[in-house]
Amino acid sequence: MSNGPHAKLAELGLTLPEVAAPLASYVPAVQSGQHVYVSGQLPLAEGKLLATGKVGNGVSAEQAKDLAQRCALNALAAVDSLVGLENVVKIVKLTGFVASAPGFTGQPGVVNGASELFGAVFGEAGRHARSAVGVAELPLDAPVEVEVIVEVA
Repeated sequence: MSNGPHAKLAELGLTLPEVAAPLASYVPAVQSGQHVYVSGQLPLAEGKLLATGKVGNGVSAEQAKDLAQRCALNALAAVDSLVGLENVVKIVKLTGFVASAPGFTGQPGVVNGASELFGAVFGEAGRHARSAVGVAELPLDAPVEVEVIVEVA
């Protein structure tokens, strides 16, 4: 299984983190039928936010793109812990939320950090529908949050 999702992550120099503990009353991911719904994932590493603030004022678009990739990696960890990445058939929908400074309109470029990771890990099965939304605030003053819907075998 040298071309599976775990191997692809290793080729990218990435490893799945521990599943981030929920910040409130919810679970990281839930399966319903052939879909896994992943709760919003923040750019956490070892329980700490990698950055805080608004994109376009204190957080650059390039930094936010990297943070969106971390959110996606955290989402994959949640999927893996629930059903195993090897059971992913398709990344169906990605919603990215970007805490945006007034006038910042580069949300799609920021959320590309998550989209590109899914494509690199799953190839064609990583291509998905998507929304990239600018918001005033996110939990803990995070710059980016990502939620995902995944089809599984």
